Order: sequence, then C-alpha cells, then structure tokens
Amino acid sequence: MAYQDQYKECEWLEFEVLENFMKDCLVKCGVPATDAKTVSDVLIESDKRGIDSHGIGRLKPIYIDRMDAGILNPETKIDLIKETATTAVLDGNNGMGHVVSTKAMQMAIDKAKENGMGMVAVRNSTHYGIAGYYPLMAIDAGMIGITGTNARPSIAPTFGVENMLGTNPLTIGFPTDEEFPFVLDCATSVSQRGKIEMYSRAGKELPEGWVIGRDGKTRTDTDQILVDLTKGKAALAPVGGLGETTGGYKGFGYATVVEVLSAALQGGSFLKDLNGFDEDGNKIPYPLGHFFIAINLEAFLGVDLFKKIAGSIMRDLRASEVAPGEERIYTAGEKEYLAWTYRKEHGCPVPAVLQKQMVELRDRWKLDYSFTWEN
Repeated sequence: MAYQDQYKECEWLEFEVLENFMKDCLVKCGVPATDAKTVSDVLIESDKRGIDSHGIGRLKPIYIDRMDAGILNPETKIDLIKETATTAVLDGNNGMGHVVSTKAMQMAIDKAKENGMGMVAVRNSTHYGIAGYYPLMAIDAGMIGITGTNARPSIAPTFGVENMLGTNPLTIGFPTDEEFPFVLDCATSVSQRGKIEMYSRAGKELPEGWVIGRDGKTRTDTDQILVDLTKGKAALAPVGGLGETTGGYKGFGYATVVEVLSAALQGGSFLKDLNGFDEDGNKIPYPLGHFFIAINLEAFLGVDLFKKIAGSIMRDLRASEVAPGEERIYTAGEKEYLAWTYRKEHGCPVPAVLQKQMVELRDRWKLDYSFTWEN
C-alpha cells in the first residue's frame, strides 16, 4: 500500500502553514510569541515525523481548551529550585510544558558538555508534546538523550482494573552514522489516548486488548472509552497486555519507573493527583513531572565510533531474516524518517475533524488563512 493511501480522506497542508497557524492561535491565547514559536516547533515536529496523535490534533483539546478553562497558564514562569554541576530541578508553574522542557533539556546538554552527563528534573509542568523532540535536541549536540514524563492516570496495574499510572513514555534517542537517528518514543501502555482519539476521528472500534473495563473485560467502544478513561471507568493495558502471560508486568514496571523519576526527584505530584479534577469535580491543572538526561559521547570513546557501531547494529538488525508474509524489518526512528521524506514534499495530512477545528479557530480570532478544503 502506498504511504498516502492511508490518508485518502485527508487534505494536505505544508509544514510552514500548519506551524504558523498553530503559533498564531497560541499567541491569540496569550502565549508570548517566543514561547508560541517553541510550542509550535514541538507540535509540527510530531506531524513532520508522522506521529499524528501529538501534532495539530492536540492544539485545541490539550492546549487551547485548557487555557480557555484556566487550568493551563499561557505565560510560563520557570523557577530554579536547585542546581549542581550535573543536575537541576525546575518548577514550570503550570505553564506550557514545551517551554520549560526545552529549557530543561538544553540545561542537561550544557551540563553534559562540561561534565560528561547532565540531568534535569521538572515539576508542576504540563503536557510537553512529542517526547522524542527532546532526545533529538541531544542528538543534534552529538549526545544520547533520554526523557520521561508522567501523565493523568490511564494504565491499570497488572491484575488491576483501576487507572493509576499515566501512559508514561520512557524515550531514548542516539545518533548513528545513517541518515536518521535511533529514537524510541512510545508509551508504556499498549496504546495511548492520542491514538484512541485518532480511532474516534476515523469512526473505528479499538482492537481488543487495548482497554480494560472495571469488570475485568476488554473493551472496544472507542468514543465511550474516551469518556470513561477520564472518569476512571476504563483503563489502558500496559505494554505486554493484560495479566502476566504476555509480559504485562514489564510495561507496568517501566511505567512505574517513569512515575517515580517524574515525581520523587523533584517533589512533584503523582498517580491520582494528576487526574485534573478536584474533590467537587471541578477542572484543575495537571501538574506533571518530567526528567531529561543528556550523555556526552565524547566523555566515552567519541561520537564517531559510537555512531559507526550503533549504525552497524541497526543495519544488522534490518538485514536479519524476515518473517513470512512481512516485507521488511524497521528499526526505531526509521518509519518516522520515511514519513518525513514523504511529508517534506507533500505536507501533513489533516482529517475532516481537524479541518473543522482549524476553521473554527481561524474564525474565532479572524486569522488570515484560507484552507485548500474550502475551495
């Protein structure tokens, strides 16, 4: 199947148009222009790389709607809580997560340049977009980059049915001698809310095994699941699936690791304190925590040697025997690179639901945009 065939019902917009549109909307919400550029840069990177769950699709429901509700601060005040030569703790004061996160990763990179490694923990932040953006910053500096974040409760513990842990990605990236780096950016759940939202926009039921109900049975009713995840009536399965037979305890364990490193280092909130509602059911901020690690390859045997060996490992993996019926093997970051090579020429796909949202936002602020689907 040709790459574009999966987007038959979408319109395609150039990177620059999407990025500028997101930036202009954020500015209208009160986000300072420099910060709006940072946020839109993170969001467009997701669309560029084919991760449609975290780009323009998140602009309204995750950022604009939360600013409208008063639970996300458009201006990001960053406090330095503690700092050493290799570490730091920042407080994002419920501002734009992308802004405090880019600062935190840059601090980790700067510390790694001087001391070989750097780690920065953040508290009282908010959704920071595509996790892979931050290791890519380290990769551009010739380093290994690692990040993780907790999130509103979604995952049920192994043998449990209550949503306790966030989707909690543990994201790692490093350079290779190939055209693209290795970037493993995925949730510690079988799937995550953004992908479920994509199924909802497409009017599809979920595959079995992604979501468990309070009765312990798997659920596939996509739209109601999105409602019940918020109410605690449904939960995502951890990576490995339900129970122990297929290794669900592994995803549960890694999600727990991310929760601890996103809360205990920085004195932040965790588990049910991140559900976004107070005792009376009123919306409140999601005070998320993140961590960022940069490892300077020159502190070992140098970036060139690392890239050569890492690239050789990737090539050997892809050259191994392919399963019957499958076309080929991919390594992490490759599909995103292939998406980028297509999208840099054709733009990003915008489904009908997002087209409607973009028109509504444009008309709300009388922005000077004319979209192709209106012609």
